[in-house]
Amino acid sequence: MTKIAILPVSTNRGSISYYAVAGDKHSKGRTAGEALDALTAQLSRDEAGMLIIIQNLHPDRFFNADQQQRLAGLMDRWHAARDRGAMLPTDEQSELEELVEAELHAAADRAAELADELGL
Repeated sequence: MTKIAILPVSTNRGSISYYAVAGDKHSKGRTAGEALDALTAQLSRDEAGMLIIIQNLHPDRFFNADQQQRLAGLMDRWHAARDRGAMLPTDEQSELEELVEAELHAAADRAAELADELGL
């Protein structure tokens, strides 16, 4: 199953854009749906089964404000590097991937907590 994280990121102009990430594939859009559509167009048939996580915009006990700020900063740097045809330094790319994975786990933990609350 392909795991897709959709992350809202503040732009320099004060608006929000969305980045969809699945392994080494990524896309952006003005909306979460636009970012997802652009990413799914890159997926093969074998990757068609997917789990989609949309990041909660508010810090919580699963993914705190410091983590959100660092993720947003790294996403901005990643986007700028990509636009220049460059890559992030290895340590920053690793940290970005770890934060995306942490947010994915946080989203799963939120969903599990909600399921428990609903008695599912």
